[in-house]
Amino acid sequence: MKDICVIGAGHVGLVSGVCFAELGSKLICVDNDTQKIKGLKRGILPFYEPGLEELVHQNMKQGRLSFTTSIEEGTRASDIIFIAVGTPQKPDGEADLTFVERVSQETAKAIDKYKLIVEKSTVPVKTGSWIRRTMRLNNAYNIDFDVASNPEFLREGSAIEDFMKPDRIVIGVENKRAADIMTELYSPLNAPIMVTNIETAELIKHASNSFLALKISYINAIANICEKVGGDVTQVAEGMGYDKRIGREFLNAGIGYGGYCFPKDLSAFTKVAEEVGYDFELLKAAQKINDLQRQQIVRKVKSVLWNLKGKTIGILGLSFKPNTDDIREAPSIEIIRQLQEDGAQIKAYDPQAMNNAKKVLHNVEYYSNPYQIAEDSDALVIITEWGEFKKLDLLRVKQLLRQSVIIDGRNILAPAEMKVLGFSYTGVGR
Repeated sequence: MKDICVIGAGHVGLVSGVCFAELGSKLICVDNDTQKIKGLKRGILPFYEPGLEELVHQNMKQGRLSFTTSIEEGTRASDIIFIAVGTPQKPDGEADLTFVERVSQETAKAIDKYKLIVEKSTVPVKTGSWIRRTMRLNNAYNIDFDVASNPEFLREGSAIEDFMKPDRIVIGVENKRAADIMTELYSPLNAPIMVTNIETAELIKHASNSFLALKISYINAIANICEKVGGDVTQVAEGMGYDKRIGREFLNAGIGYGGYCFPKDLSAFTKVAEEVGYDFELLKAAQKINDLQRQQIVRKVKSVLWNLKGKTIGILGLSFKPNTDDIREAPSIEIIRQLQEDGAQIKAYDPQAMNNAKKVLHNVEYYSNPYQIAEDSDALVIITEWGEFKKLDLLRVKQLLRQSVIIDGRNILAPAEMKVLGFSYTGVGR
């Protein structure tokens, strides 16, 4: 196995690096956040991902995984360098590639023999060309190197399984040498490998995420129609899903998508299209629908409770999806702030994300279980579909609530059962 350096210890870099170590490679993970690296050296993870902590401890113990803040150290000790740094969104929607550029500069100065430089971050098309150019300008001794693209398709909450059992592996390369190295690296996974040029690989990532966002927004638009005509969007989605051309995944109506990837990638892809002269109105419409879904939840609360001033609203779920503590672009943040603007008092619970939420939300009371949230609240709003929320003792919840009102933003409860139990229940598109 090749020695590998992964630059960036975020959700993509750390998970990918640890999984490469698990497959047998010697892995050095680099990050410029000194406190993060100090924590990782002690086995303390900077975020929650199921199963990751155990793999970190196991591979550190076996000597295959180490951490440093030095790009030079990581580069010189490795054959393959993965760039997995952040590409945050600029105000105009364009991806900010400052970190990618800086890493490319420092890596170019550090290489002492042939290296394969692989962009793992989600980046706009043509970024590979810029990495190559930047490397050449800063490669004072003209050391040989190749650039490749290897987009990630990891879902927070199931990232390890996604890495170890991928649907496909996409590799964008400039020559056979790089293709052979990357193909050998991924051979233990026995997964379909697609080799393209770099530009195509970059486009596959943005096109994939944008399509999934479109699918979510589409079913949410259908949900809004269902509410107006008396249909049930869950049955509509089931009927659509039997069609093999459509499939059932990503047809769950609700509050909409959030997280770091979809909103950022949609905006970046729209910007890329704009720069080459194409107005990607379809993606703009998807984002507009997604924004509307969050506003709809607040409207649903108001439609049941009338005035929100002085009312207490219990929030179940803060992370943008289950099995993560990530609240970046989480619908909960905007929804809570809107409810607060209308005078509501907020109580909140999430199995993993409360510490992160405390950094960005103010005047919110946090509790250690859903039943404390229900007690003396005028309504419960389900925002994240954590498994434990699907198993609530609903009779107990009803006894604790001041008013028997549940707004189900993820359609995880059964309307018929809620009616029998005497709840005022509101879902999405039902």
